[in-house]
Amino acid sequence: MGQGGEPRRVRAHDGELGAAVARAQEGDEAAFAVAYRLVQPALLGYLRGLVGDDAEDVASDAWLEIARDLGRFKGDGAGFRGWTATIARHRALDHLRRQKVRPRSSALEQDVLELPGPHSTHDQALESISTEAALELVGGLPRDQAEAVLLRVIVGLDAPSAARVLGKRPGAVRTAAYRGLKRLAKQLGVQGVTDDGPRTLGESK
Repeated sequence: MGQGGEPRRVRAHDGELGAAVARAQEGDEAAFAVAYRLVQPALLGYLRGLVGDDAEDVASDAWLEIARDLGRFKGDGAGFRGWTATIARHRALDHLRRQKVRPRSSALEQDVLELPGPHSTHDQALESISTEAALELVGGLPRDQAEAVLLRVIVGLDAPSAARVLGKRPGAVRTAAYRGLKRLAKQLGVQGVTDDGPRTLGESK
């Protein structure tokens, strides 16, 4: 829990994830379990932001599809996170169409909504908002901003990868994430983060 959904923390495991996926594609079940362990917490957080308490069920459906189609996947660890997020999103949207409800976030404890002091850029806000805080507040954002923040903060995708998941241009996702983070930062009382443009979100090389 806690800071587990932050982009840098998630991306730090991409090498291990990519190696596990490659072994899993060769039939190594233990390697698939490693890939699942590395991806599932962030994927579940993303789904909680979309479907609330039904996230576990939707995640199970998504992992069945991921396992079935694993042989078709081509890419590295970061690519795998984007691919699994795309599948999870499709399953979530199917679920929402069946339920005929709008995406919502689950009700989480208020005591996790603290940021460790003031920050000067949205990049720092992005790194500092915990998974729980993002899920608690993201339900109040417009849909495009909510999904952009979920993919950036919780799944840890960069803007181009998030754009592929959402079927949008990277610039549109950067702008939506920027606006969403600006609103979250304002709600969380973070000072000095309202004057920077979307460029401060940056991209990992």
